[in-house]
Amino acid sequence: MMPSSHAAAQHVPPIPPCAFKGPLRGLKVIDAGTMIAGPLCATHLADFGADVIKIELPGIGDSMRHWAPIKDERSLWWKVIGRNKRLVTLSLSTPRGQDLFKRMVRDADIVVENYRPGTFERWGLGYDVLSKINPKLVFVRVSGFGQTGPYAKRGGYGTIAEAFSGIPSFTGFPDRPPTLPGFPMADSVAATFSAMAAMFAIYSRDQGGSGKGQEIDVSLYEPLFRLAEAQVIGFDQLSIVKERIGNRLAEDSPRNTYRTRDGRWVGISASSQKTYERLARAMGKPELIDDPRYRDNALRCDNADSLDAEISAWFGRHDFAEISAIFEKADVVAGPVFDIRDIFEDPHYAARGNIVAVPDEDFGSVRMQNVAPRFLGTPGEVRHAGRSLGADNREIFVGELGLGETEFLDLQRQGVI
Repeated sequence: MMPSSHAAAQHVPPIPPCAFKGPLRGLKVIDAGTMIAGPLCATHLADFGADVIKIELPGIGDSMRHWAPIKDERSLWWKVIGRNKRLVTLSLSTPRGQDLFKRMVRDADIVVENYRPGTFERWGLGYDVLSKINPKLVFVRVSGFGQTGPYAKRGGYGTIAEAFSGIPSFTGFPDRPPTLPGFPMADSVAATFSAMAAMFAIYSRDQGGSGKGQEIDVSLYEPLFRLAEAQVIGFDQLSIVKERIGNRLAEDSPRNTYRTRDGRWVGISASSQKTYERLARAMGKPELIDDPRYRDNALRCDNADSLDAEISAWFGRHDFAEISAIFEKADVVAGPVFDIRDIFEDPHYAARGNIVAVPDEDFGSVRMQNVAPRFLGTPGEVRHAGRSLGADNREIFVGELGLGETEFLDLQRQGVI
C-alpha cells in the first residue's frame, strides 16, 4: 500500500483542551522552543493530552515550517512536529511580548525552550523571574552543551552534539569515516529525555511534597552520552577505546546484516547460546555449534570475520522468502531491513496502528507515526496535524488572556503577535 493522494484543503476546527484525551489531560505546557529538540519534547506531552501552546515568531514562524519535504509550499515535517498544539505568534524580544508571555506563564505547568543559554535571561524571562510569577512552574531548557560549563555559550546543533558524544567514533566501518545518523538523533533523544524529565519534576512537585517547580538543564549531547552504556567504565577500568567495526558489536556475535540471493538484507543477533544454536541448525550447519572457534559468544566475537563469512555465504545461496520461512519455523531471531515502503505494507505495523491518518487543514488528511508508547488505560492520540501560523491567536490572547479587540489589533499591527 503506497501513500495515497489526499483531499483538498479543509477547515480543521480546533479541539478545546477539555476534550483532550490521555494521562496528561489538564496539564498546561508552553512550547517556547524552535526547530526540533524543544518542540518535539512538547509534542510528546501534547500526544498524551497536555494542552500545549506553541509560540512562534510573528510573520515567520518556526523554522520547521520551511524544512523539506515540501508539498504545495507546505512543510510535511511541520505537520508532524506541530501536531496537537494550539498555535500563537509572539515576539519575546519585545517588552509587550515579554509581558504577554509572563501572563501566559501564570497558570502554566511547564515551559520548554531551547535557545542558546542566556537568551531568556536577556529577555528578562529567566527562571528567577518566571518562578516568582509561578512558583509551581517547571522550566525545561534544552541547549547544545547545557546551561553551565566552558562550552555553554557555543551554538549546539544536533550534528555537533552527536560528534561530541563520542558515538560516531565507534559507529561505521573501520576503513570509512565516522558515521552520523540519517535523522536528527541528538535532538530526538534529547527531546525524549526532556519530556521524561519534565514529568519527573511534575511528580516531585505534586506527589513528592515540595509543591514547587524547578529548572531542568538538558544538553543535546548528554542523553546520547548516557546511552553509551559501558564506554566510560570500560575505559576507566580497562582503558578500552571502542573502535568502528561496522554492524557488529565487540560484545555480540553473530550480529550483522546479511544479503540474500535476491538482494534483500536481513539483520541477525544471536549472542546467546540458544539463539546461536537455533541459527546454526536452521542454516543446516550444526557443525558450527561444536566448532572450537564458535563454542561460546566470547569465542565467536574473537572469530567474527570467519563466522560472518560462513553466514554471508549461506544467505547468498537463498532467497528472502525461503530464509524467512526457515527462520520462522526454527524460531531464529532475525528480521528484514525495512525501508518506508516496506513499513507501509507490513501487517504488523498495520495491526499495531503505528501509522495513523489525521485531519489536516491543507491536505484533508495526512498519515504519520502514531503516539508511542501505547497506554492501554489512558491512551494518547493525534488530534490533528500542525496547523497555520497563529491559528489560535484570537482564542488565547482575547479569549483566555482577556485582551480587548483594540489592543489585540494594535499588537498585530506592531508585529508583537
